[in-house]
Amino acid sequence: MPSPDSAHSIQARSRQKLWLAFAAVFLIWGSTYLAIRYAVQTIPPYFMVGTRFLVSGVILFLWARWRGAPNPTQREWRDGGIVGLLLLCGGNGAVAWAEQRVPSGITALLVASVPLWIVVIDWLRPHGRKPHLTVAIGLVVGLAGVGVLALPGAMTANGVVEAAGAVMLLFGSISWAAGSIYSRHGARPQSAEMATALQMILGSVALLLVAGVAGEFAQFRPSAVSLPSFLGWAYLVTFGGLVGFTAYIYLLGATTPAKATTYAYVNPVVAVFLGWAIAGEPIVPRTILAATIILIGVAMITIAGGRDSASGREGPRENESLRGNA
Repeated sequence: MPSPDSAHSIQARSRQKLWLAFAAVFLIWGSTYLAIRYAVQTIPPYFMVGTRFLVSGVILFLWARWRGAPNPTQREWRDGGIVGLLLLCGGNGAVAWAEQRVPSGITALLVASVPLWIVVIDWLRPHGRKPHLTVAIGLVVGLAGVGVLALPGAMTANGVVEAAGAVMLLFGSISWAAGSIYSRHGARPQSAEMATALQMILGSVALLLVAGVAGEFAQFRPSAVSLPSFLGWAYLVTFGGLVGFTAYIYLLGATTPAKATTYAYVNPVVAVFLGWAIAGEPIVPRTILAATIILIGVAMITIAGGRDSASGREGPRENESLRGNA
């Protein structure tokens, strides 16, 4: 039986590990939006995202197999492909494309609307679940914040948010929400690492197909890739995909899902701050107002969903194996 001092030391190390994991998820995932902005400066967007997830996915697949995860079944590959198509090709691909036109901080705030779209899609789908009052109010509040941010007149470094970029981000958020809902019901490996690896590998195939159709292979010139773009890509592969994901998986096992998913409130704030501090993206009153409204709406939905889960009812949640810009 461990001594009191030994038990106290183990508890202190466990707390330290927990705080380090939270710091990794908050800071690393919040910084991926800025990394994407730099990566797409000289690397075509779908090619950039496709290659980053292909590398991360293969590494995770080999890691999961080395740890004893069984080979996925044919159905798990199929459903993993559908989820990867919606999350990565539809969601992350849209983010990478839009960040050529929209500041990284604004992008993060629009992507923070994903829980709102999850509620909408879950309500409108066949045999869907009607949101209760708190969730419905949170939905209205959050969508109002999206409107404040995305409607004509929102200020950026160039004067306004480009309509094409805002529309693409809304499309990507809806695609991510649809993939999150499908992932609840589709077949998936028990190993979280293997489930994510399937989504990354098959999602990267779809992304690279889009890149090929869009002519991005012909546009890509290794000699033209700038150092900031390469470092952004490498950061997304290693820290964004592997370190951040590992920290999140640890949090899911070490704390409650409600606490683990608090990144949804912190990441946009980190992204806006880093965009301002490093890339010189302006923070105007309209951005602050929209951020406050969106995050209040997301908080209402998430807290209500957590209470539903605690009482035995399934509340709205995001895909548990992969998040927005890991």
